[in-house]
Amino acid sequence: MGLRARKKARTRDAIADAAISLHRFADHHGEAARVVRDRRPDVSPVTALHRHFRAGLDRYEPVTGLNDHSEVVAFHRLVFTTPSLAGRLTQYMLEDEEALAGALGPGIHARLRAAQVLAVQRVLARANWQKIADGRTARDVHPEAVADADQAFAQLR
Repeated sequence: MGLRARKKARTRDAIADAAISLHRFADHHGEAARVVRDRRPDVSPVTALHRHFRAGLDRYEPVTGLNDHSEVVAFHRLVFTTPSLAGRLTQYMLEDEEALAGALGPGIHARLRAAQVLAVQRVLARANWQKIADGRTARDVHPEAVADADQAFAQLR
């Protein structure tokens, strides 16, 4: 097998591995809606989602972008730079937005609130991933990630 064929095979393997990881990423599919549905009645939806995101940061969950395992960093890089994978991730996010809006209630207000909350989570996760991709450790980024999340969710209230 020539060099070009080997490179193509490696690329196909990397995309296949990322696709498998993307399916694992989909394990969080509908999670925001579940958090809202399962919250205590005295806790607002935004507060419940904020607490859930903060807990994910504390557990260094890959979905928060705050995970420095080389496979996770490589997965995010591949997803963000491969149009077909980025497109699938966008589809997951849109489906999550619909589910969250449904959990928040009827009407445009619920749809807008769902879009705002998920945009905040997406921007926070991407910022965390970028800091780690630039060479910092998850432990080092954690205090900033928590402060950023607190500030971002405060803006939603």
